[in-house]
Amino acid sequence: MSLVETQELARRLARTIVSDIALYNQAKVKEGIEHDDLFEVLKDEIEEGRQLYISRVAPSIADAGNFFEQALVDVLIRPAGKIKSKIW
Repeated sequence: MSLVETQELARRLARTIVSDIALYNQAKVKEGIEHDDLFEVLKDEIEEGRQLYISRVAPSIADAGNFFEQALVDVLIRPAGKIKSKIW
């Protein structure tokens, strides 16, 4: 499989990976937001997703931006804003 060579495709890949994390871990996302420990609750899933992202993106593109971290905010955290939490 060839490496992703453009920033746009890297962004898309990151968003897809994080979307899968959110979809398959909805209960953990809710728990993590409610208890303000989302990154601890999803630590293993996020690290697995990050490693997948790194393995599929050319190093020059991966180093050019923090696309995976942006996807975590845009796809995982922002939509969870409707969940009651003391952090909002």
